[in-house]
Amino acid sequence: MARLRYVRNPQQARAAQDKNPEFSMNNTVRSLRALYRTDEAIAHALLPRPLAPSAPNIFVQFANVCMHIPNAEPVTISAATVGVECVHEGVKGYYVLAMPMEGEFVVIGGRETYGEPKKIAAVDFRVENDEFHVAVTRHDIPFLQMKGRLGVSTGPARFTEYLYCHKALPSIQKNGGFDGDVFLTQLDWKRNYSNVREASGEILLTESPYDPLVDVPVREILSMQYAEGNTNTSGKILRAIPGDWLAPFIHQRYDDVETTGIDVKVA
Repeated sequence: MARLRYVRNPQQARAAQDKNPEFSMNNTVRSLRALYRTDEAIAHALLPRPLAPSAPNIFVQFANVCMHIPNAEPVTISAATVGVECVHEGVKGYYVLAMPMEGEFVVIGGRETYGEPKKIAAVDFRVENDEFHVAVTRHDIPFLQMKGRLGVSTGPARFTEYLYCHKALPSIQKNGGFDGDVFLTQLDWKRNYSNVREASGEILLTESPYDPLVDVPVREILSMQYAEGNTNTSGKILRAIPGDWLAPFIHQRYDDVETTGIDVKVA
């Protein structure tokens, strides 16, 4: 009898779903977190409907994550997340603009399950002697970096952060649009930090046609922290939205090197 591993029987499929790491991982995390203010017009222009503008703030996180996967050895990766502060039906969160990270399986799982705009990247996470330098590089361009020094401890912290993404299938037809419904998703990141430390430093943005974060300039760093602990992640679909609402933004999750874009008048 031959074994064909491309196919599972129904019982095996259910068992595999129960062990899906996207739902069952308990992650041990070291992270460097920052919030910076950008131009209000730029922050507002980055948000697809129905997300409503809040403060013109950009969330940046670099994380070194040890993923505890059932029946497997722990996997350690580094990742970054960039989000735009927003509100949906009274719940403040961040619309995820970029989520570069190491590892094919975490990129594929997050994109297909939650709609996260993940891309494979090289993420350097270095914290030594109370100094840190973290960077994310794609196509040999370190388009996002943070560096500085750790400060005093502010103790443990427990809270939940909300992030907004989209699950969508671009059309098989050349004329664009989407195949099927476009869903707005909400990610719930439950933080249980055993220790948080203040930090000070700088955020550096470098021109990249693949990841044009430099178009979202740093006007003022509002906060910067280093945190250790664990995170449990989950998510849900909030609603279906018209495809036209997402169409001007969907290219963010692909390496679109066209120089086109909208003109935004800033103060």
